[in-house]
Amino acid sequence: MAVEKERAAQARSPGRRLADSRAMDIAARVGLCARGVIYVLVGVLAVQIGFGGGSGKEAERSGAIATIGEQPFGRVLLWALVVGLAAMALWRLSEAAFGQRVTGGDRWTRRLGSLGLAVFYAVICVGVVQSVLVGGSSGSRSGNQTSKEYTARVLDWPGGRVLVGVVGVTLVIVGVVMAVRAVMRRFEKNLRTGEMSTVTRRTVALVGIVGGLACGVVAAVAGLFIVLAAVKFDPGRAKGLDETLRSFADTPAGPVLLIAAAVGFVLFGLYSFCEARWRKAR
Repeated sequence: MAVEKERAAQARSPGRRLADSRAMDIAARVGLCARGVIYVLVGVLAVQIGFGGGSGKEAERSGAIATIGEQPFGRVLLWALVVGLAAMALWRLSEAAFGQRVTGGDRWTRRLGSLGLAVFYAVICVGVVQSVLVGGSSGSRSGNQTSKEYTARVLDWPGGRVLVGVVGVTLVIVGVVMAVRAVMRRFEKNLRTGEMSTVTRRTVALVGIVGGLACGVVAAVAGLFIVLAAVKFDPGRAKGLDETLRSFADTPAGPVLLIAAAVGFVLFGLYSFCEARWRKAR
């Protein structure tokens, strides 16, 4: 058996060996920690907004970056976040190139999803770098404003209305899939649950379910706003994360629903730390 494993390892391409390397495993864990920091901060800001506070910051990436920058050694912390986001993008890019190490991980849908996440985290990383170096607007710019501007530009393209609608529907589908996978506890396949105590396993399952469900619901609602922008031909209908969360306060449940979603974001951030700790190595 050992001989067969050695031969299989030798037969792998250099790229495959890199994707399965200890360095890439470390990159994944560092990236998950960076994701955890962002989601926890965004959730905390949203909770403050729900209680009528928030210090003028938006419950999204820009608010999280501003909060980190205000801390002692803020620039050092932001550079650490840059490293984490770059590691996250690199890890997702390796999954797009060589597939995920799970059953069915080579399917094109999974590879495409990993590629999308790689681009997503790379864009955030560049924004944080710009914010650190020059206080750039890309790092701290309002996501609500950015969403409306990009939507307006695309709507002006030939067939732009259809394209915006497709993006919105795709985001809705992604949100629904995230929520369903969370409820079905699919995330546990990536964890070394055998190394956890009973209490720890139940706690991780709880934060994973609630956190993933909250993120999925918010993503789906944001997608619906984009679809509405396409249907109404009105870019003002598109909303960033902050405005999407605030829209929950306009429901009959009032700020309770906003606070519930915010707590879910915090829990998803905590789950990210748990995944970094107990993630199955390649």
